[in-house]
Amino acid sequence: MKNTDKKTNNIIEITDFSASELDVYARLTENQLLNRAEPEKGMFIAESPKVIERALNAGYIPVSCLVEKRQIENGVEEVLEVLKRCNQVPVYTAEFEVLTRLTGFALTRGMLCAMYRRPLPSVKEICENTGRIAILEEVVNPTNVGAIFRSAAALNMDAVILTAGCSNPLYRRAIRVSMGTVFQIPWTILDKRTAWPQEGMEILKAAGFRTAAFALRNDSVTIDDPQLAGEEKLAVLLGTEGDGLDASTMAECDYTVKIPMSHGVDSLNVAAASAVAFWELGKRRT
Repeated sequence: MKNTDKKTNNIIEITDFSASELDVYARLTENQLLNRAEPEKGMFIAESPKVIERALNAGYIPVSCLVEKRQIENGVEEVLEVLKRCNQVPVYTAEFEVLTRLTGFALTRGMLCAMYRRPLPSVKEICENTGRIAILEEVVNPTNVGAIFRSAAALNMDAVILTAGCSNPLYRRAIRVSMGTVFQIPWTILDKRTAWPQEGMEILKAAGFRTAAFALRNDSVTIDDPQLAGEEKLAVLLGTEGDGLDASTMAECDYTVKIPMSHGVDSLNVAAASAVAFWELGKRRT
């Protein structure tokens, strides 16, 4: 590694692919970054200046940055603004082709930032002072998780709760698809020691929430049902890709809700269904 700018001591040109400080970008898996054994040391990768900026605004602490050399040399404003805020951490740089070979993928807008994770709030804390919550049950695709977060933030959901089997919202792809909205809306993951759905539902109901399971069942209310829309505190439950919500979860819910379909379509992708649900159930709050 070598410094590329005498005026900026934290910008370091990559000369050694095997350097241990690059492991976070080149060799650690998402699960290794999560670091379940020592969660206080857990990290994640934010991708693109806009997403990194949203993470910084939310108070996440940067560890290091990886930036395409051209972005710095051309003085790309959004990149330089982020670098000003990361002036206490190493900024590794190289040509685009070198960074692609190092990471295994093309950098979105030429910039990555490794950041420390933060302790998650409890479900009880999430439920305080909220009126609309999205509950994700075993949604395993990070693209879907990211898309759901983006819809939740944009369409008047106050928070998101995920069961333990869901893809982590701070996986790189989930963050990128969400456009950084994972940093703008409160969320947590249900503790594995809290039995789902029974104990989890008890926490929601104790906090005053009514629960609405979105499923393709005929014994359901329509999404525009006035009573459903009128609930002061409502948790919207969405299930895993393919199978949807577990039968035991639906049995615990106050409502089962069906989105009407046409042209012989039998269902929507869970991310698309979430956008419809959040819009309909959140629009009276705007």
